[in-house]
Amino acid sequence: MKELLLGNSAVARGVWEAGGCLASSYPGTPSTEITAAIAKYDEIYTEWAPNEKVGMEVAWGGCLAGKRSFTGMKHVGLNVAADTLFTISYTGVNAGLVIAVADEPGMHSSQNEQDSRHYARAAKVPMLEPADSAECLEFTKLAYKLSEEYDTPVIVRLCTRISHSQSVVELSDRVEQPVKEYVKDPKKYVMMPTNARPRHPIVEARTLKLKEFSEKTELNRIEMGGTDIGIITSGTAYQYVKEVFGENASVLKLGFVHPLPENLILEFAKKVKKLIVVEELDPFIEEHCKILGLQVTGKDVFSIIGEFSPNLVAEKLGVPYNKGKTIEDEIPNRPPVMCAGCSHRGLFYVLSKLKAMVHGDIGCYTLGAAPPLNSMDTCVCMGAAISGLHGFVRAGGKNAVCVIGDSTFAHMGINGLIDIGYNQSDSTVIIADNSTTGMTGHQENPTTGHNIRGEKVGKMDLEMMCKACGIERVKIIDPNDLVESERVIKEEMNTPGASVIIARRPCMLLKSSIPAPALKVIDDKCTGCTMCMKIGCPAISMRDKKASINHTLCVGCRVCTQLCKFDAFSASE
Repeated sequence: MKELLLGNSAVARGVWEAGGCLASSYPGTPSTEITAAIAKYDEIYTEWAPNEKVGMEVAWGGCLAGKRSFTGMKHVGLNVAADTLFTISYTGVNAGLVIAVADEPGMHSSQNEQDSRHYARAAKVPMLEPADSAECLEFTKLAYKLSEEYDTPVIVRLCTRISHSQSVVELSDRVEQPVKEYVKDPKKYVMMPTNARPRHPIVEARTLKLKEFSEKTELNRIEMGGTDIGIITSGTAYQYVKEVFGENASVLKLGFVHPLPENLILEFAKKVKKLIVVEELDPFIEEHCKILGLQVTGKDVFSIIGEFSPNLVAEKLGVPYNKGKTIEDEIPNRPPVMCAGCSHRGLFYVLSKLKAMVHGDIGCYTLGAAPPLNSMDTCVCMGAAISGLHGFVRAGGKNAVCVIGDSTFAHMGINGLIDIGYNQSDSTVIIADNSTTGMTGHQENPTTGHNIRGEKVGKMDLEMMCKACGIERVKIIDPNDLVESERVIKEEMNTPGASVIIARRPCMLLKSSIPAPALKVIDDKCTGCTMCMKIGCPAISMRDKKASINHTLCVGCRVCTQLCKFDAFSASE
């Protein structure tokens, strides 16, 4: 049976068809839908982990118990899990372990661009790179076989365009796998120096065997066309190359991108007059070719920054192409904004009013950095807000707070708070608790009390956790109450010692959040002062020098009514 699937859904299907039994991940765009789709298969125990490191360790534990396991993450999530990855490369596996990593050229929802192929090389584990949904499914199934045959975790590398595009896949039945017996073997699994030293030569020998595999596998294939140009490529760049050149150029498609083949590349180079490498982000394949002594065109033509497209490939390689229609009128920017009724809006308005130095973190609330709120000074990585605030204050920084979400706090913020509680700096930490992992599509997290399937489970008590970290002053505010929020934040910022403020109000997009009636503007009272525009609510605009409310967007949060001195807002009838 054939079906149209997202690349992410195809990976999930591959896990199921391969007889996968356990999946543990932390949501991260563009990888989130993989684990969400896996959760729909009853045969697979699936969970949201507090962070990627935990997810990888849970998956490794699952494979150790003899069942095929999976973990998925975005590229920056692999940074968090890298400590585990480098060592389980040494231990190897029992049953198969597959790690899906989704890179994001173009940084649509990320704080950096990075190329995860470097991790495969550094950790000395194999990496596969599918170029469409069909390959996502088949490569995932093959990854389990390679994992067990070569005793190694295997990475499947995706990117935004592969994860979030659809193509036709051929579905198969699930093949149940026998549970592999766990055999006690400290020399293999206890990575103290005495045991780790003998494991390193085993890893190097494995790499040599994987190099041999890369020479003969059908994952790496030559598609001969014309001999004037030969293009080496992989992943989504392969699709762009085929769209531009068709059969007019020869292509070496690499689906097994680490370790890369040598003889196959040299053989391909002999067949063509000019060799070109087309790859997004870093010159990973290109540098490999140059080490082999080949002259190649690559990053001297293509950028090391951002996403490619068929038009870009055609332009850079001098191929005529249809540029399409141009739009004469200048199109206004449409940057992402907090939703109407977002609980973060009131919080950041208060922080802006107080002219606080705000250490920010990763989540919907990162939009507090955007106009008109302009109320965030830093954003680095998950959990950095708390640790950064502590260092800033210890170095003499003044009038500073940090803002971190409930999911991000559980992910990586707790350790920073432990540091503050232990070393007692004059730090005020604000946890923006909107009862969900909103940025990636409203997943559950340890603070919500529900698991990935919506079932009631253990719930982390934020107040008790903060006190357990050594924080004596823990206060709760409703961020939609601007007066009270300002009073509490100002008080905590001016009181010596460490404190936590939990700004608690559920996300308005949750099914459990019931909007109030939309507001309307009383024209006779509105003076057009634009004070209501300072919160940047998408439901409010100016029309004919008067405030206007879009009733389809307004959820009646009434934050705007607290800014209007003329009582120009009222509930709709």
